[in-house]
Parts: sequence; C-alpha cells; structure tokens
Amino acid sequence: MKIIAYFLSVIFYLFFGLTLVVFQGIQWICLKFGYQAHKKSVDVFNFFLLACLKFLGNYVSFDNPYQFTKDRPHLIIANHQSMFDIPPLIWYLQKLHPKFISKKELGQGIPGISFNLKHGGSVLIDRNDSEQALKAISQFCEYLNETKNSAVIFPEGTRTKTGLPKEFSRNGLRTLFKSCPEAVVVPVTINNSWLMQKWGMFPLGIFVNLKFKVHQPLKIEDYSSHEVLIDKIENQITSAINHPKQNS
Repeated sequence: MKIIAYFLSVIFYLFFGLTLVVFQGIQWICLKFGYQAHKKSVDVFNFFLLACLKFLGNYVSFDNPYQFTKDRPHLIIANHQSMFDIPPLIWYLQKLHPKFISKKELGQGIPGISFNLKHGGSVLIDRNDSEQALKAISQFCEYLNETKNSAVIFPEGTRTKTGLPKEFSRNGLRTLFKSCPEAVVVPVTINNSWLMQKWGMFPLGIFVNLKFKVHQPLKIEDYSSHEVLIDKIENQITSAINHPKQNS
C-alpha cells in the first residue's frame, strides 16, 4: 500500500503544485477587479485543490443539512487534523465567505494560499505573541461585523497527528464571541483528514474518505455565558470524532 502511495503522491504533488502556481496568477488578476472577482477565483481554486485529491483515491463527504443567511457574521469552529481541512470548508461553505485566523508563517512562501490569506480578508496572528494575536482578532471582528462574512478558527491551535482531539484554547474564542456578539457559531467535526498525513507529507495517505459534519448552528446571544457556549461547542465537535481504531 505504501509503495502505491509513493507513486500516487508524486502525481498528486505535480497537479497540486501546478494548481497553486496557476491560481497565484489568476488571483492576482482577479483582485484588480475587486473583492467579488477575487473571492470567486478563490472558490474555484479550492475546487481544483479538492479535485487533486482524486489522484490519491481520496474524496470528501460534507454533511451540512443547514441553510445560512448573510444577515450576520458566522464563526466556523472545527477540530484540526491536517492542512487538507481547509479547501472543503472554503468550497462547501463558500456562501458564508469564510476567512481564516491563521498563523503568520502561512502568509508567505506558499503560492496561491499565502496570496489569499494576505489579500482575501483573513487575519494572520503571531502565536508566540498573545497580545498581538488577540488585538488582531478584535480588529478582524470589526471587519466581520461590517461585511457579515465568516471566520474559520481551529481552537486546538495545531493539528492532531493521531486523530484524537486536543483541548480547545479558549482565549481566541472568548475574544470572537465578545467582539461579534450577533454572530452564529457553526461547529464542524472533521474525521479521517489526519490519515492523509499519517506518514508525513510524503507519501500521503491514499483511499481516504475525508468526512465533514456540520452541527446545529448556535447563536451567541442565546447563551448565558461564553464558557457555557464553548463547553457546548467543544462537546458537539469532539463527541463526533471517530476513534482512530475505527479508521484502521
């Protein structure tokens, strides 16, 4: 199986890299025509990133029975298993205009992806400087309140390498809830994504069904305290995570 994975990973990275480079240029051109043109290019970009997964025999199942409106911001909160968590969230939740709270290191050096993070409305934070991070998130919330766009945050901070959930970091969530009091929280559970990187970045895991489940949306204003809401979100997300033994 691993020998096949080496072969398929070479093909995947060839097309994945080509997609990154091509859409670096496409985004640059579209940005000159304004936000909507750039946003559409990012949606299509992520469609092609998802298409590249097929070279590995991988595919995405996205379970979302809910309808969303654009009359208020949304906060998409998910567990984090691999870098491949991101394209499905952008593509399948594109109507919410998802933006990312991401570490500053991703803001440079990655064609297509870094460009979108810097110019598409996302926020880059220094995880080693909590004061800077919380200030940046507060300013980001002003943008969300004005545009009614959505934010994606992975409160575990870093991806899990085993599929098992990590404890949520609460400071960022508290800041989001305080600064976006009218927002709707959209909890999402991600399963099996970690299997794509179980051997690292090369070879990648093959024949994997990446599963995304959107839970009942929650209005911040309906909860007596932010701590109660965070407890509920963490329980919603983590209770639906498959134990790694179920994936073997």
